[in-house]
Amino acid sequence: MKTCPGMEGIIANKVKELITKDYTYGASLIRLYFHDCAVRGCDASILLDQPETSEKYAGPSKTLRGFEFINEIKAELEKQCPKTVSCADILSAVVRDATTAIGGPYWQVKYGRKDGRISRSEEAEAIPMGRESITDLIQYFQTMGLSPVDLVILLGAHTIGYSSCASIGYRLYNYQGPGKCDPTIDPQYTNFLTRYCQDPTKKVQLDPTTPTIFDSVYYQNIQKNMCLLEVEQKLFVDSRTAPLVKALANQPDLFYMQFRAAMVKLSKTLVLTKDEGEVRLNCSAVN
Repeated sequence: MKTCPGMEGIIANKVKELITKDYTYGASLIRLYFHDCAVRGCDASILLDQPETSEKYAGPSKTLRGFEFINEIKAELEKQCPKTVSCADILSAVVRDATTAIGGPYWQVKYGRKDGRISRSEEAEAIPMGRESITDLIQYFQTMGLSPVDLVILLGAHTIGYSSCASIGYRLYNYQGPGKCDPTIDPQYTNFLTRYCQDPTKKVQLDPTTPTIFDSVYYQNIQKNMCLLEVEQKLFVDSRTAPLVKALANQPDLFYMQFRAAMVKLSKTLVLTKDEGEVRLNCSAVN
């Protein structure tokens, strides 16, 4: 960034430090970014802290984290380049560096985003939670200017990270009737999950095969019916998404290339520029 030459170095170092301390933050930061861009575009509206009324307080946002980390970076950049770098640009650079730090692809971030002034919790309630139909998801992504290909690729971020046992309990113990489990899950995987998830507060890996490696094995898991979230399993039975799952499962390089392209596309969602927004001095509050 020409107006703040040291910005990328500061962010890259902070991200590297964080991921070295806690690898799981990679997935958390990608998720935080998607939640931001999914509501009003990539305008850092998810970071605004207005108790009970802002996006941060919506149901789907409850397990998001990384807010304090973004604020730390913002404070550092305010010392170096006051009133220059928007929180939306910081978040865009952070997610790129976090992806790279966990073994994912690198991409150029285009800067110049402004921060939004509006954040409403009810608008964030519509963010997908993993139980939707493929049609609903395709339509949701279309409202963001993203294609069915982008949908399948961005779900591939689940190659790392975790969910809670509570979020999949209905698939294991109450699927279309008490005591029934989802018959589409691989039987061995079902046995593991039903034993492991008796405590609903436990965290469970989204990719049971290579949970700490950013790779395309996630798509092989889908082919083997080893998906944590119900919607992921549907990707392989829907004719609009199944061929892509198959291609990605067999071509690791294709996933890398497409993930980079999908993240660049996501980062351009309804971006605010010039007078449409502001450069916040503190990421959790409007100026």
